Amino acid sequence: MSYSVFAGYYDLFTEDVEYSKRAQWIDQILRANGLSAGLTLDLACGTGSLTWEMAQLGYEMIGVDQSAEMLMEATAKAGEYPEVQPPLFLCQEMTELNLFGTITAAVCTLDSLNHLSTLEDVERAIYLAGLFMEKNGIFVFDVNSRYKHVKVLGDNHYVYENEEAMCVWRNSLSEDQSRVDISLDFFTEQEEDLYLRESEDFSEWYYSPEQLAAALEKAGFELVGRYGEFTTEPPVETCQREVYVARKKFDQ
Repeated sequence: MSYSVFAGYYDLFTEDVEYSKRAQWIDQILRANGLSAGLTLDLACGTGSLTWEMAQLGYEMIGVDQSAEMLMEATAKAGEYPEVQPPLFLCQEMTELNLFGTITAAVCTLDSLNHLSTLEDVERAIYLAGLFMEKNGIFVFDVNSRYKHVKVLGDNHYVYENEEAMCVWRNSLSEDQSRVDISLDFFTEQEEDLYLRESEDFSEWYYSPEQLAAALEKAGFELVGRYGEFTTEPPVETCQREVYVARKKFDQ
């Protein structure tokens, strides 16, 4: 999973993510759990939009992603935030996280953990986030709900288009419904009636609340809450992302 092609198109087709709103919501969660500043990790930060929004709220940010192309897009956003302390961006796998010191909080959003192909990798990513976290630090992450995995992704196809490009998104749900294979084709007009086609393929896996709760406990976290997106209420049946808030309680 390189996300090399996707990096150049990612921001074009994620305008509905509402990064500013998302950052403010995460800030509210962190404040409700006793944190309002400090060194914060954005795990699988992608093109860094959330990382920069969190930095604008006063957090000292580290953005980690395994795609160098995504991080190039992230660092290029410095001009959009001239008054903000620039985040430190590191090119690392979630399962190979290696920081230079401790963090007070971590976030991992937009179903990034669903891109890990085994429960062992998910457990490893959660463990490493905790390994570098101070006691009583807070970890906020989201994952795809079962509803989104089967009904929204599933075997569905989507087409997205704007003035700069078109994306054809095709999904294929595995027979046991544990995995969705995703194929993206991007088209940009080079000249009249001539288009450049670029493609990227990846997969997402479903992990249950029971599996994630056990992974958190194993890594030394206490589960504070499981919420629907942009709420502090339990997820409803048609919720597409479920958000976990956990507190680091002890060393592994």
